[in-house]
Amino acid sequence: MQERVFVKPKILVVDDERVIADTLVIILNRNGFDATAAYSGESAVEMAQSMQPEMIISDVIMNDMNGIDAAIQIRSLLPKCKILLFSGQAATADLLEKARTQGHEFEILAKPVHPQDLLMHLRS
Repeated sequence: MQERVFVKPKILVVDDERVIADTLVIILNRNGFDATAAYSGESAVEMAQSMQPEMIISDVIMNDMNGIDAAIQIRSLLPKCKILLFSGQAATADLLEKARTQGHEFEILAKPVHPQDLLMHLRS
């Protein structure tokens, strides 16, 4: 009889606020995921290529490359990767609308995201 091996879903958490990214990684890792943090949109694109995550959870407003532009690039590299964006800023609506007109749809959660809400969302 073969032993079933449970593979933890890989998640890349992206936020230029390191405390937020690191905290989400800790919460996800304690709840059955294999989470890693990236602290910029550019590093997220690079890391996504090498780690091939099942999901990206990304802030939208970041200093170098915003989360929507990073998500568009990652989706072109990894079309099956789920992308969940979160933001607490009003500028996000304009960026999302611009992406939508270019044919990109993304799920978005309001920041701050309560860990229980995020975990429920990931498991649904």
